[in-house]
Amino acid sequence: MPATSISPQLHERREWIFLILAGLFLGSLTMLNILGISRFIAFASWSSEQGWQWGQFGELSFAVAVGVLPYPVTFLCTDFISELYGRRRANGVVMVGLMLNVWVVFILWLGGILPPVPELIDGLPDPQAGDWAFWKIRQLTFGAVTASMIAYLAAQFCDVYLFHFWKKLTKGKHLWLRNNGSTLVSQGVDTVAVILITHFFAHALPIDETRAIWPQLWIFIATGYVFKVLAALLDTPFFYLGVRWLGSYLQMDPNAEHQADVEEAGG
Repeated sequence: MPATSISPQLHERREWIFLILAGLFLGSLTMLNILGISRFIAFASWSSEQGWQWGQFGELSFAVAVGVLPYPVTFLCTDFISELYGRRRANGVVMVGLMLNVWVVFILWLGGILPPVPELIDGLPDPQAGDWAFWKIRQLTFGAVTASMIAYLAAQFCDVYLFHFWKKLTKGKHLWLRNNGSTLVSQGVDTVAVILITHFFAHALPIDETRAIWPQLWIFIATGYVFKVLAALLDTPFFYLGVRWLGSYLQMDPNAEHQADVEEAGG
């Protein structure tokens, strides 16, 4: 439905829903990059001496960084925006997310150079200092932000592109395919990129130097990806219900929205 033919009330309703989805996306993304690798959560592990253990680290650990927890929400939000508002607005939100995280890094950098700057050893003040937490967060954020942003751009643009590729290919049918297919591929891209860059560039992963590096990296990649896969599969029914309800509430036909994107791109 063209924007000129809708009532002001409906237009406002559509913009409010877009703002909520974009805000949830941006808030989750910012939280992800601030918390990042500040803590690793072990769901389960296996060791040769004690076998399987729950909630403990071992020789083989199913563990994810705390920053990964809100990450599946970002893909769900861009899928909603892609489905209802089109590819251009989804890509716009992705770019705003990039700028927002550059802003976060700038504030952390600025906060670290303004006086008084304490005496730092390996980038940190005395553990008893009142601002030790700030310096630790700053150190971890700087250490992982390059990896996060490269992976973020690659994964989010991949997600939006594949979502619309499959939407066009299936002529708007098979919602589950574009929701899960785009997310699973893009999160694979993200997981590999962020783990490898975080280790080789930032040296910020909890690696055991006495053991072979690559098996540990593959475990980090596998466990992070499995977590994201499970989250993506679990959100599918919510995505179906959400698209159906929002399509009715906003009086939007996702296929019509998609067709408008195609015509605009072609024109």
